[in-house]
Amino acid sequence: MTDPTVIVHADADIQTQAVAARLIVKIIDAQAARGTAGIVLTGGRGAAKIYRAIASSPAATAIDWSRVDLWWGDERFLPLGHADRNETQAREALLDALPLDPKRIHPMPPSDGPDGDDAPAAAARYAAEWTAAAPHIDVVLLGVGEDGHVASLFPGHPGLADTAVAAGIHNSPKPPPTRITLTFPTINAADEVWLIVTGADKATPVATALRGGSDLPCAQVHGTSRTLWLIDKPAATDL
Repeated sequence: MTDPTVIVHADADIQTQAVAARLIVKIIDAQAARGTAGIVLTGGRGAAKIYRAIASSPAATAIDWSRVDLWWGDERFLPLGHADRNETQAREALLDALPLDPKRIHPMPPSDGPDGDDAPAAAARYAAEWTAAAPHIDVVLLGVGEDGHVASLFPGHPGLADTAVAAGIHNSPKPPPTRITLTFPTINAADEVWLIVTGADKATPVATALRGGSDLPCAQVHGTSRTLWLIDKPAATDL
């Protein structure tokens, strides 16, 4: 477990550009050290902005994208190609424009996949893929909800106690109600965890988590070598 490092950016636009630049450098450094890089992607509007910033950055050409392994931290359990799937958003914002190796892209199963609408079975399938690959994860990207949730791990939800690699989530308090998520043990095995937080409506969970001793999900995630809170000024209001 690592103590959190907090970096406050003046506004959301600067934060977007800074996180994109930081991730590009991290991937380049990982490839220099090991030849490959492993990243766990997140979803949401803020993440899509970061992905578009990477796509438009000249520095991104320094990455050998054919040697990047991409996974997802959670997914809305919806049909393949659905506009609300994190995979769909990431592909449209960035992935479709990159020379990626398709075998290195690991989306979570859709609800019309081989397991149908059985989310726990789909999560088990993803867990098996993860275990077989035994990925080295350099960075897990996470957003933080107004309630302090990360990935699809919500406060007070039974899924918080799951210790498998991935879990099927039912009755999510945020739509859609059925999801797949990596669990705390999987997330916390990564080298670095970056919590990317934007907006004054996130100020309370940010401050609560960083004070220590909180049981909010966002307070329970950490990297083995580094835990970064990358926040904009409004989200830092209560610090």
